[in-house]
Amino acid sequence: MTQMLSRRGFLKLSSTAAAVAGFSSIPGTLGAMDEIKKQYKGNTKFTPSICEMCTSSCTIEARVEDGKGMFIRGNPKDKSRGGKVCARGSAGFNQLYDPQRLVKPIMRVGERGEGKWKEVSWDEAYTFIAKKLDEIKQKHGAHTVAFTARSGWTKTWFHNLAQAYGSHNLFGHEATCPLAYGMAAKDVYNHGSIGRDFAKAKYIINMGHNVFEGIVISYARAYMDALSHGAKLVTLEPRLSTMAAKSTEWHAIKPGHDLPFVLAFIHTLIHENLYDKKFVEKYCEGFEELKASVEPYTPEKMAVECDIPADTIKRLAREFAKAAPKAVFDYGHRVTFTPQELELRRAMMMVNALVGAVEKEGGYYLGKSADFYNQFIGEGDPKAPKLKKPKIPAYPKVSVPRIDRIGEKDSEFFLAKKGAGIVTLVPHAALKELPGVGYKIHGWFIARNNPVMTQSNMENVIKALKAMDLVVVHDIQVSDTAWFADVVLPDTTYLERDEEFTASGSKNPSYGVGRQKVVEPVGDARPGWRVAKELAEKMGLSAYFPYKDIEDYRLQQVGDNIDLLAKLKANGSASFGVPLLLQDKKSVANFVKKFPSAAVHVNEEGTIDFPHKIKLFSPKLEEVSKKGALSYEPYKYKENDELYFINGKSAVRTNGHNGNNVWLNNLLDDAAVWIHPKTAARLGIKNGDNIEVYNKYSSQKGKALVTKGVREDTVFAYFGFGHVSKELKRAYGKGVHSNALYSPHVSANCGMNLHVVGVKVKKA
Repeated sequence: MTQMLSRRGFLKLSSTAAAVAGFSSIPGTLGAMDEIKKQYKGNTKFTPSICEMCTSSCTIEARVEDGKGMFIRGNPKDKSRGGKVCARGSAGFNQLYDPQRLVKPIMRVGERGEGKWKEVSWDEAYTFIAKKLDEIKQKHGAHTVAFTARSGWTKTWFHNLAQAYGSHNLFGHEATCPLAYGMAAKDVYNHGSIGRDFAKAKYIINMGHNVFEGIVISYARAYMDALSHGAKLVTLEPRLSTMAAKSTEWHAIKPGHDLPFVLAFIHTLIHENLYDKKFVEKYCEGFEELKASVEPYTPEKMAVECDIPADTIKRLAREFAKAAPKAVFDYGHRVTFTPQELELRRAMMMVNALVGAVEKEGGYYLGKSADFYNQFIGEGDPKAPKLKKPKIPAYPKVSVPRIDRIGEKDSEFFLAKKGAGIVTLVPHAALKELPGVGYKIHGWFIARNNPVMTQSNMENVIKALKAMDLVVVHDIQVSDTAWFADVVLPDTTYLERDEEFTASGSKNPSYGVGRQKVVEPVGDARPGWRVAKELAEKMGLSAYFPYKDIEDYRLQQVGDNIDLLAKLKANGSASFGVPLLLQDKKSVANFVKKFPSAAVHVNEEGTIDFPHKIKLFSPKLEEVSKKGALSYEPYKYKENDELYFINGKSAVRTNGHNGNNVWLNNLLDDAAVWIHPKTAARLGIKNGDNIEVYNKYSSQKGKALVTKGVREDTVFAYFGFGHVSKELKRAYGKGVHSNALYSPHVSANCGMNLHVVGVKVKKA
């Protein structure tokens, strides 16, 4: 039976939900105040914006409801997302009056992690930070302060501040989640963004990209479109996830052993002549090296490694090749399954190239940024606009390498963008000098990132935080990482701020509004653009922030393109031109019809050639680390008496920042540990029992969920539970902190954390 919520009931729940979770003892938070008057002052008409309840950045619209609450829905103008929003997105307004919400700056007055704070003014906080940054600069050099911004918009402001200050150690969250596949795309396709045309595919192989729980709405809808049109979906992962449950076939692959399967898959494509010879000869290079490199990895040999029968591997390869070019080998998103992540993601991406399913409907396509799109448009036709950046002085030159050595000729991480960096190295670099670096990290400025929860091996991260001279966190709450900070600055929620415009590209260039303010900020919270600008002014660096406010910044972005400005504000997004698939005759014909000057690029087959060869062998990787070809290196994840431990996302929680959301916590307040019935029986464990999951890195307590939906040799738990912050732990501390159990391993060539480890389980 479905219970319908009336509008009156919604408003009542909206206005009172924050009171349900209790209080906070931390100064500067709403829960520590004597009285909280909930006032929703803002737009009563739907305002287009972008969600920030996870990193998927889905398009939304929001409005204030009678001054008593808010209503959030998907943007109906966004066709790919169908105007939909997930549970996380619809619950976002709960952030506004969460008792744990920080609305005043606070400073530490006790030891790090002791939980003793005092409320301070913004000027006091800025003065303290500026002084400490200057002290570190004078004593150790500005480059010894790392600046981490979660991703996207926060990077614009804090990475600019970092470089103005004199630090080139800039990082995002990418090395804990998606970095390796972007590096693989750059290496194989010489392109930063590879799209997957799921909706038009007839055959999809998925290896743990669970879009129905990790939730990217556009991907989830595209997968369902494909299935509704008869596509075959094969999922290989150790547990019966929602993705696996919706699949045509589920194969419970051994944790950490995805690469042997893919190598055997490629071996079959090549040695059974299932690959597209014409496409490979014309558009690829390094085929002979690839063929030689996979020669030892027969399906029979790799079946022992991945626990997928050889006949199954060969059958899937044959079916996939037959379905091509309407076939997608999904290269995933969270790429932390093996120490050989870069090899794994390169191999996955090579599969589509081998069967010629690139730049064709139902396969892969290159993301069409304005620069990429415009290269095919000649004089006389309009070109896709490019967003501009304000003019600023040159940054101070830094004479020493970054801690990840990106930018150095011999850096193993040369494929990573400087703005992403290898953030997993920061804790290591705070505790010791890394090879070829010559210094340690002495400070960490962290914006909307929670490494205590999201990086592997919690104890190592905490130890690093305690060793630093300065830790500053800008967030909406005193997160698990902020618990160890010197200063915590209150950020606005995504519903309370405007942000800069963005440019990207799918099959044609697109532009986004960033975020638009729906309600006035609660308390004295301030957005990233303002914090970075004001702190820069305190440090004498105002020349690097030549804008009055975010509106001025936006105007500088669009220049005289007022039409684009108006479209973005009104609709939330805009696109340019028509979709383009270089190897699709119909798409190319439509492109030429729209831009006649593009006709010079059309070949005899009615398609457009790739601007670069697809690399099936990497000369640069070979030069730097002897990894130009594909190879498999067995890795010992566990001892014989241990179980594999893996984790993943829940559909109603994210990794580090919304575990205290009332609505979402009501849906899932505990990360029960999945364990197979046979394993549970052997250990004397019953469903619902309190258990302890432990290894040499950590010991975590939780509840057992006995289910056949996981391999006998594997246990599973969701991300985002087991808080360290005493405030969050007190109210929302149930469940296993999965990342605490992982090793502090940093994978070669890509810098990824590793989310497979050995554990033991016992009744608590």
